[in-house]
Amino acid sequence: MEVVNIKDKVLYGLCVRTKNVDEMNPQTAKIGALWQKFASEVAIDYESGVSVYGVYFNYESDMNGSFDVLAGYDGAKDDKLEKVLIQGGKYLVFKEEAKEPTDGARVEAVIKTWGRVWEYFMNDKSEYKRAYTTDFEFYKDATNIEICIVIK
Repeated sequence: MEVVNIKDKVLYGLCVRTKNVDEMNPQTAKIGALWQKFASEVAIDYESGVSVYGVYFNYESDMNGSFDVLAGYDGAKDDKLEKVLIQGGKYLVFKEEAKEPTDGARVEAVIKTWGRVWEYFMNDKSEYKRAYTTDFEFYKDATNIEICIVIK
C-alpha cells in the first residue's frame, strides 16, 4: 500500500447502480454483467495506450449504501457512453498481480484486493479513513491491478 496524489481524470464507459449486499448474491449482482457488456460493446484500442478502469462513485453513504459503478476507459470522448470524473486527491493504492492474464485470474485478483481494502478500512486503528467520493480499479496491463481508494 502507498499513498499517492492523483489528478482529475475523465473516463467514458457503461454504468450501473448497486450496493455491496446485492453484489454478494448472484441473483442481484450487477457488476459482473456490467463488465461483460463493456467487453462486448466497447472497443478498446490498447495499442494506442488506452487504459481500462472500474470507477465507484456517487456513494449514498459508506460501503453499506448504494453507489454507481462505471466500467470505462481513458480514451477519446464517446457521446454514446457515460462520462465520469475521477476526482483528484489523495488515494491509498492497493496493488495485486493476477496469476495469469485471463479474465478469471483478474476477477480473482480484484476480489482478493477488495478483501484487503475492506479489511484495512474496517480496522478502527487504520491510519487512513475512506472519503467515499471516487474510488477506482486501474488495470495497468493483463495481470497488474491497482485499487485506489480516496482518503480523507
